[in-house]
Amino acid sequence: MAHLMGQMMEMPLMISSLIKHAARHSADTEIVSKRTEGDIHRYTYKDCELRARKLAQAFARLGCEAGDRVGTLAWNGYRHLEIYYAASGSALVCHTINPRLFPEQIVWIVEDAKDRVLCFDLTFLPLVEKIAPMLKSVKHFVLMTDRAHMPAASSLKGLLCYDELVEAENGNYAWPEFDESTASSICYTSGTTGNPKGAVYSHRSTLLHAYASALPDALGCSAADTILPVVPMFHVNAWGLPYSAALVGAKLVMPGPHLDGKSLHELFENEKVTFSAGVPTVWLGLINYVKQNDLKFSTFKRTVIGGSACPPSMLRTLQDEFGVEVIHAWGMTEMSPLGTLAKLKGKHVSLSKEAKERLQFTQGRVVYGVDMLILDDDNKPLPWDGKASGNLVVRGPWVIASYFQRDESPLVKVDGLDWFPTGDVATIDADGFMQITDRSKDVIKSGGEWISSIDLENIAMAHPAVHEAAAIACRHPKWDERPLLVVVKKPGAELSREELLGFFEGRIAKWQIPDDVAFVSEIPHTATGKIQKLKLRETFKDHQLPG
Repeated sequence: MAHLMGQMMEMPLMISSLIKHAARHSADTEIVSKRTEGDIHRYTYKDCELRARKLAQAFARLGCEAGDRVGTLAWNGYRHLEIYYAASGSALVCHTINPRLFPEQIVWIVEDAKDRVLCFDLTFLPLVEKIAPMLKSVKHFVLMTDRAHMPAASSLKGLLCYDELVEAENGNYAWPEFDESTASSICYTSGTTGNPKGAVYSHRSTLLHAYASALPDALGCSAADTILPVVPMFHVNAWGLPYSAALVGAKLVMPGPHLDGKSLHELFENEKVTFSAGVPTVWLGLINYVKQNDLKFSTFKRTVIGGSACPPSMLRTLQDEFGVEVIHAWGMTEMSPLGTLAKLKGKHVSLSKEAKERLQFTQGRVVYGVDMLILDDDNKPLPWDGKASGNLVVRGPWVIASYFQRDESPLVKVDGLDWFPTGDVATIDADGFMQITDRSKDVIKSGGEWISSIDLENIAMAHPAVHEAAAIACRHPKWDERPLLVVVKKPGAELSREELLGFFEGRIAKWQIPDDVAFVSEIPHTATGKIQKLKLRETFKDHQLPG
């Protein structure tokens, strides 16, 4: 039997349609950037779209062809935004590279992606000069600045000036239409194990993700918002905010490299920012600065915190002291990245403050477009009772099916369907609120029972003298593993091992209380701001637990 077909216009979902829409319907809405050069740059969506068209022409003039990769080593700013739209919009692939990685990793990633052009901010000129001899695939190096800030001399042969490339073109360029499944951008995972792996997004997946993440139960973006993405554009495309902002026509504020508490607070206030997003480490700095200087936020109303678990103490400080709604979110590079957000349902409105907070502390529930299961070790689904803990798997139109240039499939089959294994261990309650209890490789297994490192860290972080805490497994002759707490104290704070361990009593089962505390001056982080548990386990592998 033949299906009756709908009689609708055939329009492929193109990333260029986002900036075209913003230029037409939010033409005078501002994009404000604090530049690497130090000043503030302002222009509009209309200006951005024109410059993106000129940049697309410039890439063509440099010999770029459909499918070629354009690499970026850059902060959040208007030029980076232009590359997002110019590259993807002209059927090239935008490849954002994390500049905080080791130089060897950056070389590996650029060569694996075979980037043809490398665009980079002034900050990274010394880095690029150092690694350029190893970058065989790169034909053009483009410094993202104007003529006035170009270096007098550089070891980079034929170093190009970004603004000159753009200004040399006439902008007579029509965004092409092509298959919406065409690659639009590529992001590499931070590579906690082995070499980083590339996740290749399509125009279709990026558009669907932009729609879903703008929904009220997700990031809730609107044309009335002023959005400041603290999360870098090199960290899973700033969680899709450069796309969602254009989709709704929100004012965008880009902080560039200026991510200290003082610079951020000034931008928040001067530009009347309403919404922001970033990892917990950034908020630690901002909250400390605001508290120390007895400041407030006058327009800032909500923030999305993800990348790693938001400590309950941070959520309470933002909500109770500053009136900023915290949306706890979870996702992965492999998911473009959005998976779940802790937004309450209608039935939760009348709950007590404590009960509401308990839900907010979870990673939340899926947005339409993502589905999830928790599985036991035989890949059998576990109940959603908030107690059963299992391996979290996901599926959806913006979840990867395979990695770039890797043959082996990461997917697992459950009842005939493909699911992506996240590497997280989680519980899900009857309302679909998912809580990550650990990364599968970070779980502490004591006498066959699991202890959540996240629970331990959250309790420690609630102590007024603790700045940051990480819980790791330590070898134990009887119990196999026992928890060790690694702690950074707040400046000038006094805190003993006994006092901190005493703080756990009554807050967690006795047998889960850590055996020991190690005080350190700093905790190592990955390039995306996650705690490097691997490095900590290496450092403390010979640590002798007391008794």
